[in-house]
Amino acid sequence: MKKNDGGFSLIELLIVVAIILIIAAIAIPNLLKSKMAANQSSAVASLRTVNTCEVTYSSTYNQGFTSTLVQLGPPAGGAATSAAAGLIDSVLAAGSKSGYTFAYTAGAVVGNSTPSYTVNANPQTPGTTGQNYYFTDETNVIRQNSTQQAAATDSPIGG
Repeated sequence: MKKNDGGFSLIELLIVVAIILIIAAIAIPNLLKSKMAANQSSAVASLRTVNTCEVTYSSTYNQGFTSTLVQLGPPAGGAATSAAAGLIDSVLAAGSKSGYTFAYTAGAVVGNSTPSYTVNANPQTPGTTGQNYYFTDETNVIRQNSTQQAAATDSPIGG
């Protein structure tokens, strides 16, 4: 009788599967950290965009800053107006993007103008979609806190 050595044994297959599982166990946490870092970078970029668009809105419409984030969003149709300036995309205007929620608060109206605003960017699932909380206002300084919602008293991010 001739012995057929053409295939893999069960032990060989189990060893290969074990090696693949070990590699996956090492790679997956790094992949999740990369995703969280990307979400945090996107949140900071979105806050920079909001700051830039608020300055543009204020100089274009001469009524200070917007009263809601939606006002910076695209118009339903036709030309841009002060109610829908078309300066940011509809995703950011809705207040949620790349694992972060954006909370916009307009300052008190003085005359017919809104002289201030604040924006908080908070991770939707802290520790999973992002670790840091961000804050900005009309000063255009973006601030960060790693443990709780950021505020005007927190340290600015490196620039």
